[in-house]
Amino acid sequence: MQPPIRIAILECDTPLEKTKAKYGGYGGVFKTLMVGGAKLRGLDPERDLEMTSWPVEKELQYPELEDIDAIMLTGSRYNAFDNTPWITSIVSYLRRVLEQDRVRIIGVCFGHQLVARALGTPIGRSDIGWEVSVCPVELSPEGQRIFGLSNLKIFQMHRDVVQEVPKGMTLLGSSARCDVQGFYQKNRVITVQGHPEFSKEIVSELLYARHESGIFDDDEYQDAMQRVGDQHDGVKIAAAFVSFLLEE
Repeated sequence: MQPPIRIAILECDTPLEKTKAKYGGYGGVFKTLMVGGAKLRGLDPERDLEMTSWPVEKELQYPELEDIDAIMLTGSRYNAFDNTPWITSIVSYLRRVLEQDRVRIIGVCFGHQLVARALGTPIGRSDIGWEVSVCPVELSPEGQRIFGLSNLKIFQMHRDVVQEVPKGMTLLGSSARCDVQGFYQKNRVITVQGHPEFSKEIVSELLYARHESGIFDDDEYQDAMQRVGDQHDGVKIAAAFVSFLLEE
């Protein structure tokens, strides 16, 4: 795939107030991530990437495949296994993308789970519970090759999991709370369960809101906040996404 690479960011949720004020939406968060990844990869983001945002949670409209080179699915507060109309609509669209071999797919958290669902793989609640804040991921040999790292640290914010590696995909890594932290197929799909696009500020806002609403108890909240400022590999993961898009 040759630049400029046309990436459609499918926004599966709306950020909280502070994040929305800064970025406008999750499309803005992911554009910031991919700009950093492109620069690390040696590309000029303004010249080599064309990114558009699609609020698919609110509008059942998707880019025509002939107009794009890749789609990127964001995280969401919702459950990827639900059958609400907008979620089943995205799954149908994903299956159409998966039926062809030119437009590539990047899935993040909820997006990772949606891709698995579209591939016919079971997803559901984790028996262990939430995985949140900066967490380590043990990379598979293929994960080490793709990310150029021996292990990974990434923001997490999930309690749903992909229950097995989809047929035809290669596992990228695992953690103590999630066996399938990502999967890959050359020139077709790359996903991660974590959030490379997140920052300390974004996650702090989420943790505070979910603590206030009772989703996280005091101990869970304090534990997560102690790790929210830890080093993480978000931009390196974005560089791997860019490399995936450039694969021949």
